Amino acid sequence: MRRVLVTGGAGFIGSHLCEALIARGDEVFMIDDLSTGSYDNIRGLKDNSTFHITIGSILERSLLEPLVEKVDLVYHLAAAVGVHKIIESPVNTIETNILGSHKVLSACAKFHKTVLLASTSEVYGKSDSCPFREEDDAVYGPTTKSRWSYACSKAIDEFLALAYAEEKGLPVVIARLFNTTGPRQTGRYGMVLPRFIKQALKGAPITVYGNGRQSRCFANVSDVVEALLRLVAEPRSLGQVFNVGNPEEISIYELAEKVKLMTGSTSKIELVPYDEAYSAGFEDMERRVPCIEKIAALVGFVPKISLDQTIARIVESIKPGSPILSSCQQTTEF
Repeated sequence: MRRVLVTGGAGFIGSHLCEALIARGDEVFMIDDLSTGSYDNIRGLKDNSTFHITIGSILERSLLEPLVEKVDLVYHLAAAVGVHKIIESPVNTIETNILGSHKVLSACAKFHKTVLLASTSEVYGKSDSCPFREEDDAVYGPTTKSRWSYACSKAIDEFLALAYAEEKGLPVVIARLFNTTGPRQTGRYGMVLPRFIKQALKGAPITVYGNGRQSRCFANVSDVVEALLRLVAEPRSLGQVFNVGNPEEISIYELAEKVKLMTGSTSKIELVPYDEAYSAGFEDMERRVPCIEKIAALVGFVPKISLDQTIARIVESIKPGSPILSSCQQTTEF
């Protein structure tokens, strides 16, 4: 039995990771300040004797260091998330991401613990070099637009992690997560798919920001968790950066149409200008597609859950007994 720490363990991805680790027989410790995570996400684990909950911030060294010291491995997922939250609270975004990651990496270096740092496809900025490869250049907007603070803060996290690896011999691997979705994800902070599904189920307008032609790729959280587990289990991954996502691409307007069709909704699809949805002068990327050749070659990771299956699972989690899930079970997996 390994002892594992998950920072941000009450978050969407973190809670799924905790469940997978417990299922594998690990003893799991988690820390989360519940700023974007939810106790409901881990309610099913709270009575498990091998699951230990700490509610607090990774910025508190007195909480963090004893946890790092007692485990074998750290998954660092705690971060500010969601476009709305990032724009509304840029100071919190920068401090949580940079200072929080510094404290986690410093503690892991102090006790020489292996750490997986969860990064983001946002680090590619507004580069148009699709599909994105790990060694591609990053292109950011001006510092006067707070929208880019998240991308820059996560890029600094990566620089810091790799510096710790080179200078202090810290065993670290970086996973750049592309859009990840599935049951328990909230649309509260701008996550598009759960927002669309909830709007469709209510019969409310499905609001597409911008012109809807921007495209994204959506990976199921179960596939993403499997990728994280595989990366940590492979010693050759240490000191490297890996894209983690599903390269199946779809425009946001087509996504809205798919959700409407699959839910049988009568909702109208409405376009909302970015200036109304976020702030004046908001910049978005036209495409964000991962190249996953590197992770596939090293650990054999290939996404298995299609977008249709993911939508069906989210609908089922919101509306138990929905016939959509059974109709999607025969969808070809890849």
